[in-house]
Amino acid sequence: MGKVKKKGRHIEMTFYLTLLALLFVWTIFNTISLPGMKNQFMPQTDAPLVSVLIPLRDEERNIPALINSLKNLSYNNVEFIFLNDNSTDNTDALLKEYIDGDARMKIISGKKLPEGWVGKVHACYQLAQYGRGEFFLFLDADVRVDPMVIQRSLALFKKGTGLITGFPHIPLKSFLGHLLVPMQHFFVYVHLPVLLANKTLWSKATAAHGAFMMFRAEAYHAIDGHKSVKNSLTEDIHIAKELKKHGWYVSLVNNTNFVSCYMYETNKEVWHGFAKNFFPGLGRSLTAAFGLTVVYMGLFILPALIAFMGILSLNLVYFLPLLLTFSIKLTVDVFSNQKLYLFLLFPLSAAAMLAMLAYSAYLGISRKGFDWKGRKYQ
Repeated sequence: MGKVKKKGRHIEMTFYLTLLALLFVWTIFNTISLPGMKNQFMPQTDAPLVSVLIPLRDEERNIPALINSLKNLSYNNVEFIFLNDNSTDNTDALLKEYIDGDARMKIISGKKLPEGWVGKVHACYQLAQYGRGEFFLFLDADVRVDPMVIQRSLALFKKGTGLITGFPHIPLKSFLGHLLVPMQHFFVYVHLPVLLANKTLWSKATAAHGAFMMFRAEAYHAIDGHKSVKNSLTEDIHIAKELKKHGWYVSLVNNTNFVSCYMYETNKEVWHGFAKNFFPGLGRSLTAAFGLTVVYMGLFILPALIAFMGILSLNLVYFLPLLLTFSIKLTVDVFSNQKLYLFLLFPLSAAAMLAMLAYSAYLGISRKGFDWKGRKYQ
């Protein structure tokens, strides 16, 4: 009887290790399938006009670095349009100070938020009405870009491409930031079938990051832009899906070497930021939330417990599942230009993510709503 149980445990461990090893291989395949942003030379003559569109609401801490980053862009045929979305801080005054008469830069005042719209979505829709470019580059105020980011992005557009987007490098500051922020890239590299996302119009295989989205203006207007997703808290994913439904390809790229996003400086900002996006990002589906919880507990938290059993029993085989999960996370961190030691915190990151998911689901189901930038959304 003891031999049977031992053989059963051996089979279970073999299956478990095989599953994790396959996931490791899948992660590597996904990382090498994601196109990068290469050095591109583009003649400035006959270069298309690009409208860089930036919504701002209470962004005084980001204005100086943002404007300096934009002024360093090497692309000549460009216009910059900033929308001050009813800020209550010093955003407007700082905009005027740092723009300092640059003729390429224009400030507009946002209109009152209409019923049924999300604030950022409405701000972006207004910005697009002023853009004259053949391409629209939407940036968040906390983004800093490489001087050649426009050339690099334009070079990635092919016939039928409606949107270039990517998950930027995110410098980490707070404790929760170290645990949760890199999980955005983990989701892309581990969950998303990258080739299907970039090579097909299958809308379910779609990812996007609202901090960096460059649209072909023709494609943007074809779906009526942000108006098509006016009540979405995860408008980036939903607008990308709308493009695919209308026959436009979406290209997700690795832009971490050329775009940085200084989001969520404090633990509180991380908590509220993820809370508003997580459950809505799963389509407010309890089934999806439960399934994700089971998978993450089984694949990414359980290995730490098995390793602890290995310490007690002095069985080194019990450390193999944890080593495989560490390898998966380290692969993601390398390709996303993140701090390499973070893989050691992975079981804790997975647990924190599930706690955040539970809280986000509670806010959505209880109808307490999601707070962001002084506004509440249901």
